Amino acid sequence: MAGKPKLHYTKGRGKMESIRWLLAAAGVEFEEEFIETKEDLEKLRNDGVLMFQQVPMVEIDGMKMVQTRAILSYIAAKYNLYGKDLKERAWIDMYVEGTTDLMGMIMYLPFQPADTKEKNLALIIERATTRYFPVYEKALKDHGHDYLVGNKLSWADIHLLEAILMAEECKPDILSAFPLLQAFKGRTSNIPTIKKFLQPGSQRKPPTDEKFVAVVRKIFNI
Repeated sequence: MAGKPKLHYTKGRGKMESIRWLLAAAGVEFEEEFIETKEDLEKLRNDGVLMFQQVPMVEIDGMKMVQTRAILSYIAAKYNLYGKDLKERAWIDMYVEGTTDLMGMIMYLPFQPADTKEKNLALIIERATTRYFPVYEKALKDHGHDYLVGNKLSWADIHLLEAILMAEECKPDILSAFPLLQAFKGRTSNIPTIKKFLQPGSQRKPPTDEKFVAVVRKIFNI
């Protein structure tokens, strides 16, 4: 039997968090080897296991996979979270790219200069409520099912829930005008594997704070 996937990244969310979410939702146990110093990162680079000298890196099925999107799509396909045919996969990809864009804005907020944070937070809220969430609200309405694509849980649903929870950390009532997304959040949060991941003590990481920003800047020289 193959060992558990091993995740190489810092102790924060960053680009690895969506990978943690997807594995957890699929019910897959995983191990983490944290990069805590610049030397830890240099060791990985010198060992030749980072194809483009970057993390995230995930050891899975005898591969040392890099590039977030490649890792996520492999996990989604492996655990049957990537639709039943090419068209469903295309829809999942489109929805995931949208939530990736929104989460990227939120992810980089703590790393921005203090004098631009308020403006960028306002932009995140505006984009979430006028560009992104209306698309998913309409998709659920038009589709008439509990899930975004087909009638079963997919990568798109897991990614959307992650994005919703991140957006709520920016503005707790951000879903106030989106009743179907509120119901979606309630349903998907109660899927047993996801419910477990949302409990304290899981491998889910907390929001990025100033202390963690300082650690990341030191490790990656930014």
